[in-house]
Amino acid sequence: QVQLVESGGGLVQAGGSLRLSCAASENIVNLSGIGWHRQAPGKPREWVAGITRGGTTNYADSAKGRFTISRDNAKNTIYLQMNNLTPEDTAVYYCKATKLGRLAWGQGTQVTVSS
Repeated sequence: QVQLVESGGGLVQAGGSLRLSCAASENIVNLSGIGWHRQAPGKPREWVAGITRGGTTNYADSAKGRFTISRDNAKNTIYLQMNNLTPEDTAVYYCKATKLGRLAWGQGTQVTVSS
């Protein structure tokens, strides 16, 4: 099963930016359903953004205009650039991908936005 490892989280002030990375253990060209989700304390996990093999991107309304998902196939890495962060973006961010119908999640990276 593919292994996913997120990094890049941290503490940032409102209005700041962070770039999250998700390193895959194998060629991401072989993966589908690639995306980022997040889970805030006491809330269910929610989808944030997704990217297809062809590079088409989709975003939750909360992320549109502020977040950008991208992929580097040569590095087997998926990114989430987050700008203009607000305290409402505080959550654990998870990378997700599917291979041959099997869903894989990373361990998550904490993002905390202070007001």
